[in-house]
Amino acid sequence: MKAAGIAAIKEELKNLTAREVSELCLRLARYKKDNKELLAYLLFDAQDTDAYTRLIKEDMDEAFKEVHTSNLHLAKKTLRKILRKINKYVSFTLSKQTEIELRLYFCKGLQASGIAFRKNKALVNMYAQQIKKIKAALTGLHEDIQYDYIKPLEQVQENF
Repeated sequence: MKAAGIAAIKEELKNLTAREVSELCLRLARYKKDNKELLAYLLFDAQDTDAYTRLIKEDMDEAFKEVHTSNLHLAKKTLRKILRKINKYVSFTLSKQTEIELRLYFCKGLQASGIAFRKNKALVNMYAQQIKKIKAALTGLHEDIQYDYIKPLEQVQENF
């Protein structure tokens, strides 16, 4: 069975009442955890992205405390878990600025964590990939906003 396209779904949603749309949203939220998290973000956190970013950073701080600094394999697994969350939150916000802030915060957190990540090729690649994603997100921003993030990016690259 082939799923309907976004255009078809949009047209069908126009034909529904507000109550029917609400019921569909609640049903989607029950179906999958990611749907519920996205709906919660859109309803409660989308208006204040700064507060949402602070919450994510606090969550990242807690996750960095759990990282095993002595065992690089376990550290890598925990760091990938943090990155999966960052990617999910970035997809919720659709904001390049938030993406840059979170990825810079991850890089700084990794540096401050005490993990000897420079000794592990996979962790070096993970770090380099974040820098690459930051640079890609920077190109989509206005020049004035880009300027605000260039210095922190250079600091992260210098410590790499």
